[in-house]
Amino acid sequence: MTVTGLLILAIGIALVSYAILPWVSYRAKALGSQAVRQSVNYKWWVFGSIAIGTFLSVVDHGSVLVALPEIEAHFNSDLPTVQWLVVGYALAISVLLLPMGRLGDILGRKQVYVSGFIIFVVAAALAGASPNLEILIASKVLQGVGSAMVQGNGMATIVSVFPGTERGKGLGYHLSVVASGAIAGPALGGFLVSGLGWRWVFFVNVPVGVLAIIATILIIANDRASAAEGSQRPAFDWWGAILSGFALLLFLLVVGNGDRVGWTSGWITSGAMLAAICSGAFIWWELRTASPMLDLRLFRRKLVAIGAASGWLSFVGTSSTRFLMPFYLQRVLELEPRDVGLLMIPPALTMVFVGPLGGRLSDKFRWRWLTTGGLALSAFSWFAFAAGLGMDSNLVFVVAILMLQMAGTGFFNSPNNSSMLSVVERTSYGVVSSLTQLIRNSANVTSIAVATTVVVVTMGSMGVEPSLDAVSPMVADAFLSGLHRSFILMGVILLVGMVISVLRDNRAPVRAAAPPPRQTPRPEPVAGTSSDD
Repeated sequence: MTVTGLLILAIGIALVSYAILPWVSYRAKALGSQAVRQSVNYKWWVFGSIAIGTFLSVVDHGSVLVALPEIEAHFNSDLPTVQWLVVGYALAISVLLLPMGRLGDILGRKQVYVSGFIIFVVAAALAGASPNLEILIASKVLQGVGSAMVQGNGMATIVSVFPGTERGKGLGYHLSVVASGAIAGPALGGFLVSGLGWRWVFFVNVPVGVLAIIATILIIANDRASAAEGSQRPAFDWWGAILSGFALLLFLLVVGNGDRVGWTSGWITSGAMLAAICSGAFIWWELRTASPMLDLRLFRRKLVAIGAASGWLSFVGTSSTRFLMPFYLQRVLELEPRDVGLLMIPPALTMVFVGPLGGRLSDKFRWRWLTTGGLALSAFSWFAFAAGLGMDSNLVFVVAILMLQMAGTGFFNSPNNSSMLSVVERTSYGVVSSLTQLIRNSANVTSIAVATTVVVVTMGSMGVEPSLDAVSPMVADAFLSGLHRSFILMGVILLVGMVISVLRDNRAPVRAAAPPPRQTPRPEPVAGTSSDD
């Protein structure tokens, strides 16, 4: 099957699933799903069904990372080529997040979510059965398309069924699911690769995914927010989707390859210029079209603007940890990869527990001091590393500081997202939820690029090969010097985020939403979701 064939298959699956979903949802009432939708615990049923999809998506990413060496050997390839399994998947998600979130706002989040999940599962089956590396990479890109549809509408669906007074709680538990998947992914991947082979890293998604699709169809009511208000359904902004997609793709490629190719090279400068042109064209178009994909006027609302800025700085200031620390632990302290993986579990568990706590506290005490305090904890962790990390650092110290940083992220993330969503209409939940995840993805790439550049430039200035591949105990002094400078820079970025976060309006009203209305039997059930927050 060619790449064109895969795209045709994806489009066909999406169209068929979208066409039959209303009928399937209506017939599902005969199986008792209507009773679930009328339950006082409906929001938790919805959360559970979305949580399965979120968990599966995160686990899949971690599992594939573990399987890369086996895939490289099986196809007799090289690591840079095999890494396109991860790069292509991530680029597809990042480029399509905003369009898929907006599509869910227009057509219905359930329809787009389930269609995306079907594509995700079919692509996983194709990836597991791939006869060559080209088909495998194309399958992962196709899976990224489905994942963008899932991620772009999953969190928005959760937010829409939790009342405004419990929005932070829903977001906090969603963050906990993400952190749990990050823990389970590498462990499950290692087990599958060792026991069954690398193909089962993909095949395992099929039965679990099918169960998740069935649960979603049975539990979640149709939700067509735009039509529910009695107004004409807005048109999808194709030009906005194209321009934003090109701008994001160019930005991610430039930032992700700048330290390797050279920031002043012709490819990087040309890509940066094209990205700026596409971004400018996107802004110009969005301010003039009648139905924008991302209504830029939302940024006039203080909580949206501050939330987006502080959120991006938060992830820029913390994401490089997961990339740089394994180099320190494996190449300097000479720990085994298995031991490094075990050391990463306590910080991830910290996120599992702190995420829901931060969300619950934001429902009670609002957002300003939780987000500011979370950034302060993360900044302190970087300065502690800059002062104390060395050749003979105690592993307890390393793990404790990483746990502190994850606690800071947990206290920041859910309250920050909750503050942004508190001032937007329910008809924009999908695109704004997608925006928060796009902020995270772009900031992750930027953080790794900036931190890596600081480290390798420092190494080069000290007469050492300016490459992370050269890191070893023999050049530990140069590497640690670069790490310390990178830590200080990341800490300063987080302090800037703190200053912005303090400006957040903590007195903004949170309008409690009514509980989900009971469904009435008719061919197209009305969504049992909360009213506008």
